[in-house]
Amino acid sequence: MAGKVEKRREELRKKLITIAEQRIRAEGISAIKARDLAKEADCAVGAIYNVFDDLSDIVIAVNGITFQHLGQAVAASLVGNETAPPTERLIVMSHAYLEFAAANPRTWRTLFDARMSTEMDIPSWYLAELELLFGYIAGPVRECFPDMSGDDIGLMTRALFSSVHGIVLLGLENRISGVPDDQIKRMISITLQQLTGNK
Repeated sequence: MAGKVEKRREELRKKLITIAEQRIRAEGISAIKARDLAKEADCAVGAIYNVFDDLSDIVIAVNGITFQHLGQAVAASLVGNETAPPTERLIVMSHAYLEFAAANPRTWRTLFDARMSTEMDIPSWYLAELELLFGYIAGPVRECFPDMSGDDIGLMTRALFSSVHGIVLLGLENRISGVPDDQIKRMISITLQQLTGNK
């Protein structure tokens, strides 16, 4: 009996994640409302909280999937470029990041719009996906700065990611400090070339 209950819980969990991902993809994080999710999943509102602590946990689950897809896109961009100079690999990955963000604007934005902090009990699998993404960046960063300590490599990795992310965010949202779409890749390339000494 316990096994059947657990199976139903897991099925509902997967169903809610799928529905949430579809809603975020279509409308953004604001579309995640308990009553709407319950109606679409054909369950009681209270049933949602039998499988998730709160709606933030559902968003985290969707973000985990998005990180997987993003990581796959970044990894795919390196195929055939494994022996390229480190700065070139960083540029290739950054362009893949831009293309992913442009193709998946709402799920990508939700990665950063969700309320999360280091004080939260973030699932280990979620952190592992994030570290995997940073790991792709850290490799060439280490080659660019061979004398840096491990801690500083970690900081530089996040600094470069933040720089690229800012360019992508402002560019895609057409903020006044952004650049036209056809110049975003060029801006990313120039920035990384200068920050890494064009190695």
